[in-house]
Amino acid sequence: MATQVDVAAHLDLSDRWVRELVQSGVLPASKGRGGYDLEQCRLAYIRHIRGQLSGQVRVPEARGIEAPEDVIDPYIEQKREQEEYLLTRERRIGQQQKNEVAARKVVPSEFAIFTLSKVAAEIAAILDTLPLTMKRKHPDLETRHLDTLMRELARARNKASGLDDILPELMDEFFDGIDSSA
Repeated sequence: MATQVDVAAHLDLSDRWVRELVQSGVLPASKGRGGYDLEQCRLAYIRHIRGQLSGQVRVPEARGIEAPEDVIDPYIEQKREQEEYLLTRERRIGQQQKNEVAARKVVPSEFAIFTLSKVAAEIAAILDTLPLTMKRKHPDLETRHLDTLMRELARARNKASGLDDILPELMDEFFDGIDSSA
């Protein structure tokens, strides 16, 4: 049998914290003076710590005493290794993407939007001059035919000129479709 001081030393805790754990029911109570069973206290404390880690048990903070700061998370090393692994993986993915851009296998979406906007502007300019070109090359075309052509070209030109505005939305729609099918 051990005293409260012995239990505190055995569990590497303060006397005060052991007293709080006993009063909150985490550790078994003493059976008289110096009546703590070290093995039962150790098992109870280990179960309590496991419960805290799994989120099933809350840390007792009775009478304003907070959990000791020197209690070390037994999974801290695994958590640190996991974080390092995730960081390394993200760096690797980032470097792969940079390499693919440098090898000109992929292009950033901003470049694609810029390029398509430029091409759409050039197409719009060609469509603007098409009715006059048709009138010059084919003087026998009636005005009603040219009017119909101009209306349809205006619709196509408006679509082409708004391409830079709708490309981000189209990209989102495309990737949402990929995500939902996967």
